[in-house]
Amino acid sequence: MPTKAKEQSVEQLVEMLGRSDGVFICEYRGLTVKKMTDIRSRVRKAGGEMKVAKNTLMRLALQRVGMPTVDPYEQGPNVYVFAYGDVAAVAKALRDYSKEKGNEALIIKGGVMGKDLLNKDQVMAIADLPSKEVLIAQVVGTIAAPLRGLVTVLSGPARGLVTCLSQIKDKKENAA
Repeated sequence: MPTKAKEQSVEQLVEMLGRSDGVFICEYRGLTVKKMTDIRSRVRKAGGEMKVAKNTLMRLALQRVGMPTVDPYEQGPNVYVFAYGDVAAVAKALRDYSKEKGNEALIIKGGVMGKDLLNKDQVMAIADLPSKEVLIAQVVGTIAAPLRGLVTVLSGPARGLVTCLSQIKDKKENAA
């Protein structure tokens, strides 16, 4: 029978999983407290949250919310990174931090998004995606391009008439 504290931990993980759009699994063995604090603040700025949890408790929480378990990544001490909102920004924060000199101890193992179990390469591909704001700007630009073209075409005849009248005015002024 699980203890009350473990049951509360599982409930907290279930609640965090319910709010998150993705979860990344990293090994943190060898990171100092200062480095852990640094990566936690970077992840928080990107819209995520880090939680050190026992692998068995996380497995129970994943089962309760109907997500796939992360059996291949459960060896060793893991930190679970929950992404709220922009999953790519959180993945980018993890990738950038782990590539910095002296931070090689943070090893990205994989993740879970929806019903899909992700490996390290898939997490890195997510990190390479542009941010949510950039994608929105690209979509708006794509939608606005035909409208911009239409405005240019419709203003062409009026611009031509104004240019023609201006040239006629200049000719009459020069002749006078």
